Amino acid sequence: MATTVKTAISIQKELFQEVNRLAEELHVSRSKLFVLAVRDFIKKNENKKIISQINKAFDDYPDPTEENLHNAMRQKQAGTIEREPW
Repeated sequence: MATTVKTAISIQKELFQEVNRLAEELHVSRSKLFVLAVRDFIKKNENKKIISQINKAFDDYPDPTEENLHNAMRQKQAGTIEREPW
């Protein structure tokens, strides 16, 4: 069984009241609601990191100079293929 740890946090009174209302609405304890919220926050943070890594991996698109060179090469190759007798 997982070991639990008690902790104390300080939050604004209005937020505390919202937490109590939501916990009651969801029929869960305040502690359970905080656990759910923290797990959700951690998961979203992990997802942001993964998305950032994916974006970084695909962030090596050619710059405009390379793109122009690529297009010029493509046109030249297309012209060469058109002149080939098939």
